Amino acid sequence: MNVKRRAFPLSIKAVPDAEGRFSGHVSVFGTPDSYREVVAPGAFAASLAATKAAGRTVPVCWQHRMDEPIGAWTRLEEDEKGLFGEGTLWLDVAPYARIAQRGMTAGCISGLSIGYFVTADSFNDVERIRTLTGIELVEASIVTDPAHSEARIDVVKAKLAAGEGITDREFESTLREKGFSRSEAADIAAHGFKAWTRREAGQPQADSSAVARLIEAAGSYRLPSI
Repeated sequence: MNVKRRAFPLSIKAVPDAEGRFSGHVSVFGTPDSYREVVAPGAFAASLAATKAAGRTVPVCWQHRMDEPIGAWTRLEEDEKGLFGEGTLWLDVAPYARIAQRGMTAGCISGLSIGYFVTADSFNDVERIRTLTGIELVEASIVTDPAHSEARIDVVKAKLAAGEGITDREFESTLREKGFSRSEAADIAAHGFKAWTRREAGQPQADSSAVARLIEAAGSYRLPSI
């Protein structure tokens, strides 16, 4: 399953100094995002504890490029607002670290965004809000555009939250994000989703709320063990 991404604009508290040190909130609690998801206090606790116990640190990446680390988070802890971090950029060896430092100092790069896996969550059927209670933090990036996301599942979620329909290809991509293989996703999209969404003439797309429920069901489905 691909890493999910969540962005927080204007979250940098202190821009990098001459040594590349900076700080800011990489996640904020309690506020629903455009995908109707909320991060709950304590969501990062287990992940941070496991990382510390393993003697590891979380990388600072550039634009979510896992192969482009530009520093390390020297401190990550939850406070009353969210997940606060202090990091250091590798200005001497990472070219993009210097770009990040210059952009953050100039005020044109002001976003922090996390890459993560959801390990526990709950869903409010009345308010249609998903609360993330367990998050495995993989990386936290400096990003030029905090609203940008390369995760296809987030694009689909945004469309559904806005009441828009999605295409067959987007539904198939979402199943892939949920852990289905390429062939499984293609079969489900071809034989199930297409027939369902086009069961009536002139209805190329199903109701967005119904599609959202279908995706939720797909995400919770697991093949039986043999």
